[in-house]
Amino acid sequence: MRVILLMAVTADGMIARDSRQLVNWTGQADKKYFVHITRKAGVMIMGSKTFDTIGKVLPGRKNIVMTRDKTRTSPDKDLVFTDKAPCLIIKELETKGFKLATLIGGSIINTLFMKENLVDEIHLTMVPRFFGKGLPLFNETLDTRLELLDAQKINKSHVLVKYRVKK
Repeated sequence: MRVILLMAVTADGMIARDSRQLVNWTGQADKKYFVHITRKAGVMIMGSKTFDTIGKVLPGRKNIVMTRDKTRTSPDKDLVFTDKAPCLIIKELETKGFKLATLIGGSIINTLFMKENLVDEIHLTMVPRFFGKGLPLFNETLDTRLELLDAQKINKSHVLVKYRVKK
């Protein structure tokens, strides 16, 4: 199974100003790519703060929310709250026939998957903004090598960069 970390980042590497910020600063081209790749995968994995910021189940794909809060449940078959480790989540998805999963944050969840060596590709939309302070892509020190797969301009000022994680 392939896992793609899919994020928009500012030019100074931030994914948000804080954990409650709506992702309304990335632009239409990024949102269009996000919908395309997450629907293609059929599954998105995120942390509870990311889910709470989105505020709803995104249709047409399974929404897996990692949380330590065992009281969070959902009757919706496309919304799963779990406290399982990243490797177990991936194994379960594989047994259900998924071939691709998208990891959509936040920085804690991104780091957990990177540390378990589960991320195969990273797709970053580079947004021409600076936040100065905020949430970084990862919340711990990593030393991960990447191989450039593609870089393309997706509108006048945004660039989509795709990397393969060297394992």
